[in-house]
Amino acid sequence: QVITGGHYDVDCYVEDPNGRTIYKETKKQYDSFPHRTEVKGVYTFCFSNEFSTFSHKTVYFDFQVGDEPPILPDMSNRVTALTQMESACITIHEALNTVIDSQTHYRLREAQDRSRAEDLNGRVSYWSVGETLILFVVSIGQVMLLKSFFTEKRRGSAST
Repeated sequence: QVITGGHYDVDCYVEDPNGRTIYKETKKQYDSFPHRTEVKGVYTFCFSNEFSTFSHKTVYFDFQVGDEPPILPDMSNRVTALTQMESACITIHEALNTVIDSQTHYRLREAQDRSRAEDLNGRVSYWSVGETLILFVVSIGQVMLLKSFFTEKRRGSAST
C-alpha cells in the first residue's frame, strides 16, 4: 500500500529465485498477492517510481509466511467437542488477530495523515512568511507616503 507521495501509485513486480516474474502490476495504490512458493531461494520484490521522478513515496508491505500453527495441540485430529476453556481461547485468539489488523490499519492512516499535516504546515509557514513580507512592504510604503504629505516641498529660488 502506498502511504504517501504523488498520486499514491507505484509499479511492483516479484521474481522467483529462477528470475521468472510471478507478479507484475503498474500504477497500483493497494494490492494483495497470495502465493505459495514452489522453489526454495531468495525472492525479489521491486517497487518502482520511474513514472514519477519528482515525488517521493512511502510504501507499506506485509508478509504472512506460512500457515498459522493451531492454538491447541492436535486440534485437527479431535473427534470430541471443545471444552468451554478451549473455545474461549480460540475466540480470544481470533479477537486479538482482529485487533492486530485494526492497529495496522490505524498506523497506516496515522502515517498518511501525518504526512498531509506536515505538508500543510509547510504551506502555511510559507504563506505566513509571504504575508509578513507584504505587510512590511505596505507599512513602509504608507510611512513614506504619510511622510511626503508633511514635508515641505522646496520650490526653486523664486522671490517676490
